[in-house]
Amino acid sequence: MNRIHQKLQEDKKLLSIYFTAGYPSLNDTVHIIQKLEKNGVDMIEIGLPFSDPLADGPTIQDSSTSALKNGMTTEKLFEQLKDIRKSVSVPLIVMGYFNPMLQYGVEAFCKKCAEIGIDGIIMPDLPLDVYQSDYEATFKKYGLINVFLITPQTSDERIRKIDEASDGFIYMVSSASVTGSKSGFGNEQTDYFERIAKMNLKNPQIVGFGIKDAETFRQATKTAKGAIIGSAFIKYLTSKGVEAIASFVKTIR
Repeated sequence: MNRIHQKLQEDKKLLSIYFTAGYPSLNDTVHIIQKLEKNGVDMIEIGLPFSDPLADGPTIQDSSTSALKNGMTTEKLFEQLKDIRKSVSVPLIVMGYFNPMLQYGVEAFCKKCAEIGIDGIIMPDLPLDVYQSDYEATFKKYGLINVFLITPQTSDERIRKIDEASDGFIYMVSSASVTGSKSGFGNEQTDYFERIAKMNLKNPQIVGFGIKDAETFRQATKTAKGAIIGSAFIKYLTSKGVEAIASFVKTIR
């Protein structure tokens, strides 16, 4: 069974952390993953830096720019992660944009992920219909879960379509803005969370964008299975460093 499926079956609200591979320093990637697992994080999203990250706010954009300057590449990330399953057992998800995956070769990318022990992939700019027609068979061949995003603007019809095509969880974007730009959740977001909960989708939802502390984590997971923290974690890494990861996780739960 895929590790994501196993984790989703646990009777708890899941905390997922996103960070940019190769940031703050090129060789921090594995150490960050190990420290996150050690401190009780349930899933980890490893961001593959890209030069034109359209959905990312300034914090993640800056970390991507720094990681690229540090020398992070797709090949370098795979090299860093080659032995990760000797020390880490939590689900690992690679999140990035489709262009680097396409340049590497979709099948070669998926094969490498499977060899390393990656459980899922999030590519926000890979359209559902293109995935289904051109790449679904390849993802499934290598046992990779493709995670789709929905937003408050996604129609019920499309949400049902995404739910049908999904086999894991749905990444529920809390707002239509870029990452890291919200200071909390208002009525619009909480109404949206409740609307999705009432749809009784077959896949659980994990909320991303705008979660930064214990209160926003609690709000986001009231109706959802879990929440993802990205920008707030990267800001913490920038100011406090990798060795302070334990204290960050403690502030969330």
